[in-house]
Amino acid sequence: MPPLAFTVALGLALFLGIGAGYFVRYLHAQSKKNSIELLLKEREIKAEKKALTIIEEAEAKAERIEKEAKAAQKHLEEKLEQKEERLGKKEEILDERQIDIESQKEDLRGKVEQIKSIKAQLDSRKEEADQKLAEVAGLSKEEAFEKIIAKVESERSEDIYSRLQKIERAGEEQYEEKAQNLLLAAIHRVGNTLAPSLMTAHVEIPSDDLKGKVIGKEGRNVRAFERATGVDVLIDESPGYIVLSSFDPIRREIARVALESLLKDGRIQPAKIEEEVEKARGEVAKIVRKMGEKAAYDANVPNLHPDLLTILGRLHFRTSYGQNVLWHSVEMANIAGIIAEEVGANVSVARAGALLHDIGKTVSHEVAGTHVEIGIRILEKYGVSQDVILAMRAHHEEYPYETPESIIVQVADSISGGRPGARRDSMENYIKRLSDLENIATKISGVEKAFAIAAGREIRVIVNPAALNDLESNNLARIIATNIEAQLRYPGEIKVHVIRETRVISYAR
Repeated sequence: MPPLAFTVALGLALFLGIGAGYFVRYLHAQSKKNSIELLLKEREIKAEKKALTIIEEAEAKAERIEKEAKAAQKHLEEKLEQKEERLGKKEEILDERQIDIESQKEDLRGKVEQIKSIKAQLDSRKEEADQKLAEVAGLSKEEAFEKIIAKVESERSEDIYSRLQKIERAGEEQYEEKAQNLLLAAIHRVGNTLAPSLMTAHVEIPSDDLKGKVIGKEGRNVRAFERATGVDVLIDESPGYIVLSSFDPIRREIARVALESLLKDGRIQPAKIEEEVEKARGEVAKIVRKMGEKAAYDANVPNLHPDLLTILGRLHFRTSYGQNVLWHSVEMANIAGIIAEEVGANVSVARAGALLHDIGKTVSHEVAGTHVEIGIRILEKYGVSQDVILAMRAHHEEYPYETPESIIVQVADSISGGRPGARRDSMENYIKRLSDLENIATKISGVEKAFAIAAGREIRVIVNPAALNDLESNNLARIIATNIEAQLRYPGEIKVHVIRETRVISYAR
């Protein structure tokens, strides 16, 4: 076959094949379309049947709900009818009772009028009888009474006087007995033991090897610690602790906190000592605030100013004749509260006045005036009630007793301070002598700090190196010694130790 004819035949065969395939595909698609339409029709019929079923069920349910609602409504209507019937019967009963009450009121009014008329008749007859008696006796009622009294006084004057004395003595005995019982009850309920302030504090150490570190090379660490804190460090052969000695409880507490911190850290050197002492001062300030809050809570005196609580807490480190002033004040507050409750005075005012009566002692060495006057100024500054100020200011009889609470505060002070063993006179005198010793040195210009140590046998004076030179420091020691000899009485001798130290600090950056 020629190539052209072959090509034509092949193209014709290919065209016929494509046409036949397309026709077959068309028939297949047509049959599939018919089957899908049939399926959709069947589903449509089923959906219509299902919709009819749902509608029928919904109608039946709605009909059932409607019947139930009608039944409930009918039940409610029956209940309402029954309640209306009961209310109607109650109204009838109330109306009947109201009628009875009105009739009883009318009867009572009539009886009251009858009683009034009878009383008026009796009064008139009594007046007639009094007039007749006065006409018969020739005296008026008042004149007859005065004559009877005069006769009794003339005939029984001694009996009356002795009777009055007996009644007076019995009353005084009863009041005295009641007062004694009241004070004994207050002391018995509140009279706790107050530990007196000691002159030393003990710091436990985990190992005796640390004593050498505390002392330092040639004693430089212990000298730096004593200079920074103003306490004596007593390191002896007794195992397990180091003793800190000072008459000032605040210094002693700062030294204890600082030394415990140094022992935990292990790095004991002059620079570290000064750093820890400053930290200890901040910690002691927090302790002061907590002690003030605790005292106010124990004394049941709420709503005090926060700054006033801090000032109050400083009394924890103040003693009066060996008695801790803060807990003496708390004890006073409780005693005053008991007495005020018994005698009918204001309990809260009595408690607050007793707790705050010695608050001026916290700054009495810094401000002029008695501690009572200073305390009044402090309380006025922080807006304390005038009733409390009147109650606290008369406890040393510097001011008159203007309220019952002021007398109660003074009595509570006497009870708390007068209990056996509560105070020690010698301790107060000893602390006063050491305080005076320090004051003599600090009054001189150029002195930064002064610490009385070694039970008052030595005073350590730290001077400002910029204000005094070495020669002036030597003269200062002699001046202080001369002033001590002139102003104080003391056994033995007192060593005056003047320290002038120049320290220069620079930083390499």
